[in-house]
Amino acid sequence: MMAALKQEPGLDDRAYTVSVLQAIADPVLIALSQNRLRATMPVAEDRAQCTHLEALGRLMAGIAPWLELGPDDSAEGKLREHYLDLSLQAIANAVNPEAPDYMNFATGGQRLVDAAFLGHALLRAPKQLGANLPPDVKDQLVAALQMTRDQRPAECNWLLFSAMVEAALFRLTGDAQEGPMTYAVTRHLEWYKGDGTYGDGPHFHWDYYNSFVIQPMLLDVVDTLRRKGHELGVQYDLVLTRARRHAGVQEQMISPEGTFPVVGRSSTYRFGAFQLLSQIALMQQLPEEAPPAAVRSALTAIIRRMIEAPGTFDDAGWLTIGVMGRQPAMAERYISTGSLYLCATGLLHLGLPPQNPFWTTPAQPWTQKRIWSGDPSVKGDHAIHV
Repeated sequence: MMAALKQEPGLDDRAYTVSVLQAIADPVLIALSQNRLRATMPVAEDRAQCTHLEALGRLMAGIAPWLELGPDDSAEGKLREHYLDLSLQAIANAVNPEAPDYMNFATGGQRLVDAAFLGHALLRAPKQLGANLPPDVKDQLVAALQMTRDQRPAECNWLLFSAMVEAALFRLTGDAQEGPMTYAVTRHLEWYKGDGTYGDGPHFHWDYYNSFVIQPMLLDVVDTLRRKGHELGVQYDLVLTRARRHAGVQEQMISPEGTFPVVGRSSTYRFGAFQLLSQIALMQQLPEEAPPAAVRSALTAIIRRMIEAPGTFDDAGWLTIGVMGRQPAMAERYISTGSLYLCATGLLHLGLPPQNPFWTTPAQPWTQKRIWSGDPSVKGDHAIHV
């Protein structure tokens, strides 16, 4: 797949990004739809209990907005139909207790994390994923998500995993426990550090967890509370304002060459570090100083640089551990093959239709490219105070 891309430099940004989605998704969805994920995915022995759900939850959280566009008669629309079919079968096998690839929602700590990512996918594709689940699969999925309720999350970004599970259950069934959602939102509002950034718990961390987890999930949990008519729903505009600022800072961190500072833990999630910028683009809420075409150009530059690095995929097409290619020494102890599929959340902007100006406007230089080329029209940057 990636070798073919290198031979086709004329692919436009959208076509290229769709092809990246395919390269990432194929090994997981094809194997799982055939009940062969456990048999084929490379697994670290000490992570065998959780890595399969990691791969499914994280991949689906990333590709769900694209799937939500639904099938149509275009080449891409037919491709979406194919991947939607694969995704629905993959989810069915993952939650079927009789299936060879039935996943672990019942034991260990990691199950809550990736049940939440899978739940996030259901919020991001309620029509194409949620509404298309057969009744028996929906019941099994609800039961699987409910299994995680016995886990008490740590006082950090993990609170949002319990909250996201409940948000997904509310979307699936119309019923959910409000407590995990209200507690997670209240605590994160308390942990706000200023200028669009939250602490991971009471402390500030130099890493990308505001984008990996905190702000994308916080936005959608608060939106769920708003839909439920809860009083915390009034915080949505504030949370969105802060998210827009953080996304704007993310855009400014992309170098003219399409690189960014690799700092903090979980760096092997690659361009999943830009989930928030991708989500704010999807929501069409980019700040004025980050025009959509410039953001598209910047995200494409990062994705190209990282996905085409030699060694990014093994010979069977599975992602390898690293930032630029295979760099196993960069992995924390909790990183295994399934973990790496969080990179798919950097593709959320594919949920914007092909005719959206985000895709059709000619390429534009992003902020750092403009600054370092000497563009005299670049304006200074300033903090927000909300």
